[in-house]
This record gives sequence, C-alpha cells and structure tokens, in this order.
Amino acid sequence: MTSSSTRCDGHQRQQPAPNKGGFTRFLDTVEWLGNLLPHPITLFAIFCAVILLASGVAGYFEVSVADPRPEGAPGRAADGMITVVSLLNGEGLARIVGSLVSNFTGFAPLGTVLVALLGVGVAEHSGLLSAAMRALVMNASRRMVTVTIVFAGIVSNTASELGYVVLIPLAAMIFHSLGRHPLAGLAAAFAGVSGGYSANLLLGTVDPLLSGITQTAARIIDPVYVVGPEVNWYFMFISTFVISILGALVTEKLVEPKLGEYRSEEAGDLSENQDMGRVTSAEKRALKGAGLAALAVCAVLALTIVPESGVLRHPVTGAVAGSPFLKGIVVFIFVFFAIPGFVYGRMMGTMKSDRDVIDAMSKSMSSMGMYIVLVFFAAQFVAFFSWTNFGTVIAVQGATLLQSLGLTGPVLLLCFIVVCGFINLMIGSASAQWAVTAPIFVPMLMLVGYSPEVVQAAYRIGDSTTNIITPMMSYFGLIMAVATRYKKDMGIGTLMAMMLPYSMVFIVGWSVLFYLWVFVFGLPVGPGAATYYNGL
Repeated sequence: MTSSSTRCDGHQRQQPAPNKGGFTRFLDTVEWLGNLLPHPITLFAIFCAVILLASGVAGYFEVSVADPRPEGAPGRAADGMITVVSLLNGEGLARIVGSLVSNFTGFAPLGTVLVALLGVGVAEHSGLLSAAMRALVMNASRRMVTVTIVFAGIVSNTASELGYVVLIPLAAMIFHSLGRHPLAGLAAAFAGVSGGYSANLLLGTVDPLLSGITQTAARIIDPVYVVGPEVNWYFMFISTFVISILGALVTEKLVEPKLGEYRSEEAGDLSENQDMGRVTSAEKRALKGAGLAALAVCAVLALTIVPESGVLRHPVTGAVAGSPFLKGIVVFIFVFFAIPGFVYGRMMGTMKSDRDVIDAMSKSMSSMGMYIVLVFFAAQFVAFFSWTNFGTVIAVQGATLLQSLGLTGPVLLLCFIVVCGFINLMIGSASAQWAVTAPIFVPMLMLVGYSPEVVQAAYRIGDSTTNIITPMMSYFGLIMAVATRYKKDMGIGTLMAMMLPYSMVFIVGWSVLFYLWVFVFGLPVGPGAATYYNGL
C-alpha cells in the first residue's frame, strides 16, 4: 500500500505507507472476515433458519445432558435431563407462529431504548447535550476524557440500562465534538458499560441476583451455607479502577490509532447538534436553568427512595435492591433528560411549545428504524435459541469438560474464567448462564477447597469480558445502530475487531489482578468472604 505527497514541482510522488504491526494486521483480518458476513439483519435471519434446522437434527437424535441442578430446583425436568427441543415439527411451528409478535414486543432492550430515547431526544434536539458536552470537555485533556468515559460506563451499571441507552451514544458525540474518532468514544464507553459489567464502586442489581444463585449451588454441598450480595465488593471496587485504566490505554494505544482520522463523509444519520463552538453567555444561562431543573427532578426522586418509608423502595424489605425505583429506572432516565431539555430549549428559544417537544421526540424515533428492524430478527433468534436448550446443553458440556481435565490450584480457576467467557458468547444473560453453570462449578470447586465467594468472583470476570464481542448480548443491535450514524457502512466485523482488544486485555489483566489478589496477597474478595472452603 502506498500514499502520495506533492513535490515542489507540483507532481505526485508515492511514499510507502507505514508498516502495520502484527496485532494491527490480526485485527484487520478479523474485521475483513467479519465484514464478509451479510448485513446484521440478514445474519440474524440466517441464524434463525440455522437454529431451526439444527434443532430438528438434534431433536431427531435426542441430544441431551444430565441436568446439574438439584431435584426440586426451578426449571429442572422430572427425568433430570436437559434435552434439545426440536422446533422443526408441528408443535415448534405453532410456537413460532404464536410467539412471533410477542418475541418482538417483549424483547427487553426494545422498550427500554425507545422510552429512554424519547427523553434523550428532547435534550439532544433542544441543544442541551451539545452545550453540556462543550462546557464539559473544552478544557479537558484527552486522557482524562477517555478514562472518565470508561469509568462512567462501569459505574453506570448501578443504574441498569443507563450506560447503554445514554452514555454510549453520548461518548461518541463527545469524541466527535473533540475532533477525535467518534467510534473510539463509542468503544471506550461500550467497554466500560459491558466489558466492565461486574465491576462497580457500589453494589448493583447483579450482586443479589448472582449471590442468590451461588448460595443455592453451595447448599448442594453445605445445606446451611450463606452467600450475601456483598461477598465480591472489595475485589469489584478495586477492579473498577483497574478496568478504567486498561480501557483508556486500549482506546488510546490500540483502537483509536487503528481507526485513524475521522472523515465526515463516512457519517450516516448525524444530528445537527454536533458542533464544538465555544459556549455562549446565553447558553451558559440556559445550562444553569437546565441544571436547576435537573436538581429539582433529583430532589423529587430522592423523596421517593432515600427515606426508609420512600414509596419507591421495596414494598416488603424496604431496601433499594429490587425496588420499583431500580426496576423502572428507564422512566427516570426519560424524565431526567426531557424536563431539563425542555427548560434549556425554552430559555434558548429552540423549543417554544409542545409541538417542538413532539418534533424532537419524532426525530429521535425516526433515526431508530434500522434498530427496530434488527431487533425483530434478533428477538426471534434469541427466543429460538432459548427454546431449543442449545445454550444450556453447550454450557453443561463445557463445564463437564473442564471438570474432566482434573486441574487443581490457580490454573483451575483461570481455566474456569476462560470457559465462562466462552459460554458467555452463547448465553448473553449473566443470571441465565450462572443459573445453569453454578450447580456444576460451585460444588466442584468447593470440593477442591475454594469458597463459593471466590468462585463467583472468577465467574464474573469471564462473564463480563466477552460481552463486548458477542451478538448474543441484548444491546448489540443498539451499539450497531449508534455506530452506523458515524460510519454508514459499519459491519459486524468492524465492531467486533474494534472491541476485541478490550476483551483480550480485560480478561488477561483482570485475571492477573484476581491471581494476585487471591493467591499472592491472600486478600478477601468481599466482607467476610473466605478464600478457601474448609467446611468438609
């Protein structure tokens, strides 16, 4: 490959392009191979057809595995076997026809994204997001912007879908406004939100969910064993800072250089509010007004959740975990952006009536056409895959293989992390994967001396680090939709090649941290969490 430059006599001369490193060539190959695949929508349609045919073959041969869950466990078959269910028969056809619409409308990310985007659209088209970004980043250093975005992505998991529907598109806009490649900003935020999913400064909704499954699995060996939601907090707290640093380094040293300089002609459907001019005095006044409106919204929300008698706390336990507040977080995302957005627009004159608000919401919805079509086919594939039990059977087989290797010591846990990462490529839900594999791994590793708390911490590493490279992740379609706004010919291969360095660095770096934490320094992974199980 060559590049041209102009000599003083006006003629062009050819200069050799800089040599690419081995890793860059590897990523180029991944991107090339991935982009040989058809359009993501076509690909999901093909996946649906393949899963139907495969289920018919597997059903004919009665492919099955022993269910590792104890008797009486929810979802366990009466005969104790997990069998691949064929959809290539009359019963399967009836199920497909009867559920086609509900698969689409019931696909969790669809409603979440669209409702949140209604509020974000008001803030975006009023000019609030553009002004807020310019006020925020004009004087910020490149490195601090990158670290902050990754860190914010990790912390956003406390608020459930906030990172996916708000931060990732926002990060792309921030990088674009700074003259940096917007896909690098998207990648940094995606890496934090999804690749660093289990890390956090505070306990989130995933902690009690996983600990409950771990406790049930531990009681196969020890009927009175207790696993609390806080058992991984120490390790995950420190992991937040480690993943933030690793994510920033990968963005600036690998991803952004590979993406190169951004060219505006690559863009698809961009908002009109992408400029990076200085914040005017009028905008500053409007930002203050929007800030006061945001504080007022926060104050009202605080009254519903902070007092012990708050109406949006859990109706039985009175806790924040599992409360209507967390379950309905998308509603508060909508309100938090819509009200300040309207206040800003009113003060700037960009929104003078309800019609302007409606127009802003309509523009946001019109940009999601591709995403909605993609979700239709993705939702069918996820449903078909779940119905057939393929993911469960593969997970059990993978766990059994690891158990048969007869490994002991730290190597066993490190191999366990890798296996969990591989299984996560097929079962995108952290709780669904752990519900199937915990009854295998937790008792197995307890028998060789490791505590359930340590096993759960190791699982969370593998589960998080491959989220960003699997189309099975629920929000993969949303990421593709956002990316195509900045690169109209964006393919699955480009996205996977862009995120692969994060996945590789995260799983290695996080595993090293785990090894040092547990086996070198002997630190507890959480309050009262032992490293070794001595109950036998």
